[in-house]
Amino acid sequence: MTAFTIHEVSQRSGLSEPTLRYYEEIGLVGPVDRDESSGHRRYRAEDLTVLEVLACLRAVGVGIGDMRTYLANRTRGRAAAAEQRDLLLRHAERVEAEIAAQRARLDYLREKAALWDARHRGDTAAEAAVARRLVDVVAGLGVR
Repeated sequence: MTAFTIHEVSQRSGLSEPTLRYYEEIGLVGPVDRDESSGHRRYRAEDLTVLEVLACLRAVGVGIGDMRTYLANRTRGRAAAAEQRDLLLRHAERVEAEIAAQRARLDYLREKAALWDARHRGDTAAEAAVARRLVDVVAGLGVR
C-alpha cells in the first residue's frame, strides 16, 4: 500500500495542509490513517483521489455542503447520476452568471477608457457615441 504524507498530498492536490486537516475534521475525507510511531497522517491513494476531486470542486466554487452531496452521490454511482448532473449544472449556471457580471464590468471599463480616449483626442463625435453606448453598459452593471 502506498502512503502519502500530508505535504505530498498538499503538493499533489493543490490543497493547503490546513485545508486537508479541516476536510478531515469535518468528515469530507477520512478518517486518515496515522503512522503508528509518529502519529503523522498517512493518506492512501483512495484518499488522494477524493481530495483531488474536492480540489477541483473547490476551484470552481462548490461549497462544503455540495461537496458532501457530491461525494455521497459518487458512492451511489448510476443511481445518483441525475442528482450529480443537477448539482453540477446548478453550479455551471452560477458560473455563467458570474461570467456575465464580469463581462459587464469589462465592457464598462473599456467603454469608459474609450470615452477618455476620445476626450483626449478632442473627438466630440466619438465621445458622444461612447456616451450613448455607456447607457446600455451601465444598465448591464445593474446600477440605477
